[in-house]
Amino acid sequence: MSEGARSLAAKAAERDMHESGDVSAELSTILGKNLRRLRTRRGHSLERLAKLSGVSRAMLGQIETGKSTPTINLLWKVATALDVPFANLLAAQAMHGTAVLRRDTAKVLSSSDGRFTSRALFPFENERRVEFYELRLAPNHREDAEAHAPGTKENLIVAEGAVEISTAKERTMTLAEGDAILFEADVQHSYRNLGSTEAVLYLVMTYVEAIG
Repeated sequence: MSEGARSLAAKAAERDMHESGDVSAELSTILGKNLRRLRTRRGHSLERLAKLSGVSRAMLGQIETGKSTPTINLLWKVATALDVPFANLLAAQAMHGTAVLRRDTAKVLSSSDGRFTSRALFPFENERRVEFYELRLAPNHREDAEAHAPGTKENLIVAEGAVEISTAKERTMTLAEGDAILFEADVQHSYRNLGSTEAVLYLVMTYVEAIG
């Protein structure tokens, strides 16, 4: 690799790592194991997955070794490139029976320096076609989201505040507290908090099919 290429790769890795969200060491370990398992199952090298996802090879290597966890958007890029539901990257041992998910011990993913957070309201396990999240947007913040797998839909309800939803397929839509929306999320889309206080949304994500 040339000095110029190495320099570009180093800058890409530095940018990706700078964007890493604060999550527990346990979550980083789980994510690393799952990424390696899913990547090798599909026969991808780190270089190939980097090309498919747009996430640098260095960052992917850091994730697999449990040394770094990416932001929500970077995780979506990897999940889409691997053609798996988002939760498969974070899946722990499957649970049976009743599960209580305490807020104090929740695994929260963040991006934009913590101005956007996502908390899973379901146990992480494989073969899940529907996912349920709590989203929090800082005042006046806009969060841009990557296109999800083809056929993916998002069903959102605003619990607190007022937000603006924009997609590449539809016009911009404004939602007040209590309003809900269902839209196709397989294109780039964004959420924008229109107020001066934190906005809280609940999201149901539905995939066309559960992918192993």
